[in-house]
Amino acid sequence: MIERWIQTMRTEDPGREDAAATRARLRPLFPPGATRRMTQLGLFLGSVLSGLSLGPEDDLVYATAYGESRTLREYLEGFPTPSPTLFQTSIHPSAPQQILVARQGPVREFFPFAGRRQVIAHAAQAALLSNAPRVVLCGGEERNGWLADSDAASPESFAFALELVRAPSAALGRLALEPGGGEAGALTLPEFFAALRERRPLNHPAAAGWRLLLEWS
Repeated sequence: MIERWIQTMRTEDPGREDAAATRARLRPLFPPGATRRMTQLGLFLGSVLSGLSLGPEDDLVYATAYGESRTLREYLEGFPTPSPTLFQTSIHPSAPQQILVARQGPVREFFPFAGRRQVIAHAAQAALLSNAPRVVLCGGEERNGWLADSDAASPESFAFALELVRAPSAALGRLALEPGGGEAGALTLPEFFAALRERRPLNHPAAAGWRLLLEWS
């Protein structure tokens, strides 16, 4: 078994909030002008990472299934007169990298994971095996309209961040992976987020031969 203790947890559950409303709500969390070219998912993750003070000794692990595909869709939908701003946003770095650039916050290592199968297992494994004293495991999605109808994007928006440490001092809970049976890729990112939001324990197949444990103090 590999495990770490949850020191801090933050979540964003914005419902059907549109990008303009998100930008207006979260603008105070960023330097002036930074939000104009950030994606909505970048803003959500900026909110949940706010106050965690990532530093050069920390590792940052990121999990998403679809990333920020909506911005590219909106840019392409603008033809024959596409928006230059949307073009710049469509070639953005990933959501956590947008935050690190905006806040000029270095980290020791950055581990991005994207995909629909086993993404939680891979991200949790990277976080739990890290050599850093503190690891932040974050993830999320942004709602993507008609692309979700074709199962090519997320139907809901959310974001989370877990500050994971080795010592259990005043911990909120525990995250662990242990050998066990189960169907590969059985635990989805929205299911993991729902367990965090509701503070519900998990003992669930996360990948072939592995189970993910989430416990609360």
